[in-house]
Formats: sequence, C-alpha cells, structure tokens
Amino acid sequence: MLNIDATSSTPIYEQIIDEVKEGILKGIIEPGEKLPSVRELAKMLTLNPNTIQKAYQELERQKVTVTIRGRGTFVSEDYQPRKDEERLMEVSELFKKGIVEAYYMGLTKEDICNLIEKLISELEGVEKDD
Repeated sequence: MLNIDATSSTPIYEQIIDEVKEGILKGIIEPGEKLPSVRELAKMLTLNPNTIQKAYQELERQKVTVTIRGRGTFVSEDYQPRKDEERLMEVSELFKKGIVEAYYMGLTKEDICNLIEKLISELEGVEKDD
C-alpha cells in the first residue's frame, strides 16, 4: 500500500502523509475509503504505532482524513485542497532546490518544465511519452 524508505532523510511520518495524499490523487485510495488501523499499518510496515498515529493525526488536521471513534480512519468525502501559506513556502523552497539541482545537472528550462509536466501527468494517471 505505502512505500516507505527507512534510509530517507524525510521523517517516516511525513512519508506516510505524502504516500496517502499521492494515493488519493492517483485514485488508488478513494474518498470514503477506510484506512488500515494504526496497529494494522504499523504491523504491515513494521513501524512504531506512534509514528503511524502521528501521520494520521496530521492527515486529520489537514482534513484529508476523518476519524470516527470505534469505526476507524477514513479518507474525507469532501476534501478540498486549500492553500496554506506556510506549506506553500515549504513547497516553493523544495521546488527551488530541485530547480537548482536540475540546472547543475545540465537540464534546460524546457527540460525542467517537461519533467514537471510528466510528473503531474503521472499523478493524474495520464501516460505521457517523452
């Protein structure tokens, strides 16, 4: 279900958040779908349940999921992406770092734009040829 890289510098709980959001964008995880319980997911990924709980709490804070006592955690039926200025600044910094790296690798502005379009197409489930 989720691909977690224990060697990554990105905290595991953030990887879980990103993977759930990507799954929703790709249609792999549907609105209203029940997510595994904290214990189930911790067992599947061999992680500490506290890590899963932290990710689930953040997903709920961002209104990506809703938790119903006694029933579990579900993908929000009416989730609407919203601009969060703090997160927008973080994303901008990530893009900036990626663009700097791409330029140092010798990619042109056109190459970078094509790469971004390809990645967006993948998230939207559209295959795009190079």
